[in-house]
Amino acid sequence: MAAKRNGRFDVGGVLLAQPFKIRRLGHFGLNVPDPAACLDFYCEGLGLRISDPLDVAEHHPKRDELKKLGDTNMYFLRHGTDHHSFVLCNGIIYNAAGRGGDIPPDVTVNQMTWQVASLGEVSNAVDWFNAKGVRISRVGRDMPGSNWHCYPYDPEGHRNEIYYGMEQIGWTGLSKPQAMHERGFRERPPLPQIPEYQEVEKSRGQGVDFNSGFRHPEKMPAKYDVDGILLPRPFKVVRHGPIRLFCRDLKKMEDFYTGIMGFTRTEALTWKGHRCVFLRCNTEHHSLALYPISLREKLGLSPHTTVMSFGVQVATYRQLRAAVDFLKGRGGKFIEIPSALSPGIDYSAHVLDPAGHAIQLYYYMEQVGWNGRPRPKRTRVPARVSQWPDAVEPKSDTYTGEPYLGPWG
Repeated sequence: MAAKRNGRFDVGGVLLAQPFKIRRLGHFGLNVPDPAACLDFYCEGLGLRISDPLDVAEHHPKRDELKKLGDTNMYFLRHGTDHHSFVLCNGIIYNAAGRGGDIPPDVTVNQMTWQVASLGEVSNAVDWFNAKGVRISRVGRDMPGSNWHCYPYDPEGHRNEIYYGMEQIGWTGLSKPQAMHERGFRERPPLPQIPEYQEVEKSRGQGVDFNSGFRHPEKMPAKYDVDGILLPRPFKVVRHGPIRLFCRDLKKMEDFYTGIMGFTRTEALTWKGHRCVFLRCNTEHHSLALYPISLREKLGLSPHTTVMSFGVQVATYRQLRAAVDFLKGRGGKFIEIPSALSPGIDYSAHVLDPAGHAIQLYYYMEQVGWNGRPRPKRTRVPARVSQWPDAVEPKSDTYTGEPYLGPWG
């Protein structure tokens, strides 16, 4: 574990309460009953691209049995250059393969993944979680994706991941060839490890065809003029998160994510007698929000999942309005969730994926500055999309926060 000074850990020369520092949400995954229907929603609807499919049954001892149950692929999707920012897995296959273990049936989260700065931080996190008695699913390195990881569970069975070193997909749109997956690890790796550049050079010397990776087949014509770029949809997803969860023991969950994972509480509010907590890992108002599970039925959300919603941010307010119209035109089912439950986000809309998970569409996330305080006064916005204005006034932090890198298309 990292060296300690006065009860704190030296993380790159900075003394912290944990031996690692989460920088941002890396990716989020869901277990769903019908991957094909969900792929249409997330790819054709939201514009995510498949980076790689992974057959989870291929080397499983129950391979033939699993194949009879349906699509055995896990799909890694992306909105940018990270190999994946979203993951879809067949929940029926996942449970039949024994991956679900004793997780409550309404935990449809496959993973909630958080990026740290180095492989050393991942390794230190393993020792930290073990010392704190946190259950760990596995440690190693994922292929595809190339990310070095540790998977700890929260107190209610949601599987988190601490990772470093996500594969980047460049201008060709190709993922790493399968021949380069030999550097995957199913156990804790010894340190130090060779750099990515050296791995690539080794593969080049072995004659690996770098053009043999997977490339997403775009099915829709680029017919929309989106601020000067032709795209298949009238909007572009430029950021993902926040994750919002229903909890059975909110205090225990808050203590875990602040005391063990290192999140900062931005604020807590009480809505109709229910305490709700908003946590951040960077400057965004919240990257994780926790709500009492008693709100699930009151909000009319599906009892099959503890996911209240998963957020996807589009580039502009105009694109947000266009995204709502586009998804409605595809038959998307929209629901209303009170805006009071989304502090830090003004205009947002919620659409259900085919599995019943709410996806929160928005364009603006409040940024928290040096004093760590959220905006003191907020103007309530109309909940109904039909009441939204054509244009809005800017805030001091409009169009700020983590930027999208690279071309939209």
